[in-house]
Amino acid sequence: MKNKKIIIGSRGSKLALIYAEKARERILSYTKNFGIEEVAVKAIVTKGDQVQDQRLSEVGGKGLFSKTIEHELLDNKIDIAVHALKDMPSEETKGLLTNCFLERNDPREILISRDNKNLKDLAPNAIVGTSSFRREFQIKQIRKDLECKLIRGNVDTRLTYLYDNLYDAIILSYAGINSLGLDKNISQTFSTTEIIPCAGQGVIALQCRNNDEELIQLLKKVNHQSTHNSIKAERNVLKILEGDCETAVGVFASIDGEKINLEAELFSLDGSERFHLKSSENVDKADELGIEMGKTLKKISNNSYKK
Repeated sequence: MKNKKIIIGSRGSKLALIYAEKARERILSYTKNFGIEEVAVKAIVTKGDQVQDQRLSEVGGKGLFSKTIEHELLDNKIDIAVHALKDMPSEETKGLLTNCFLERNDPREILISRDNKNLKDLAPNAIVGTSSFRREFQIKQIRKDLECKLIRGNVDTRLTYLYDNLYDAIILSYAGINSLGLDKNISQTFSTTEIIPCAGQGVIALQCRNNDEELIQLLKKVNHQSTHNSIKAERNVLKILEGDCETAVGVFASIDGEKINLEAELFSLDGSERFHLKSSENVDKADELGIEMGKTLKKISNNSYKK
């Protein structure tokens, strides 16, 4: 390897840097065979971090968190990019390769409420903070009376808004809260069946240039194969549906021995209709399972719209 030092690029939020440090530790455990002496983390401010008062779908989609970091990777200013996979667009950026995933963190969704109440016990017409159409529509499936209001910012900012009485509750991912050591704030944890997560939730993705053979080989060692298999199925559903921030899609894959179980739901644009599927296949058919489920969801939703 030409460089004895690897630079990892990451968003600069507290949570993102925790994820980057996890990636750094995993990479360090394999570096001796590649002649690498140092692995450093570079914090990068993204447009997604700068725009806090609008939905991502209104200002460029998921790429707002990843594109700035990817540009640094393409410009050789960093060697590896670390992303929360759920923040990445479903289509790979030209010249880059995302083929390495750390072992998945807990993918479930959680509720934090001011009075430590469960969702069913919130007051009528309570205000729930979320920046996700998916979460909004899923919540309305449980409690139609609840009002969902846009909330953006890092976890600490969202908690501040909540306890300043701007919201009665907020919905977040368990992985982020747990990584920040804030579990004591959790009022309710939803199973992946009660609220199906977004594709890749709880997964840290490592990305490199697609012509950097030495780093590609290093990241093959770092990759967690079981997580990779799950992600292939989930992301393929999203690719077929051409999913981004405006597409309300929940999809989650779990592996049981040699079987992969996939559950997905797609909502209509206004959230009034829900299309839901579950299926299983052999693990080595994870790619095909995701593609077929995506095609079926797309077909039944299109047929519904034509009626």
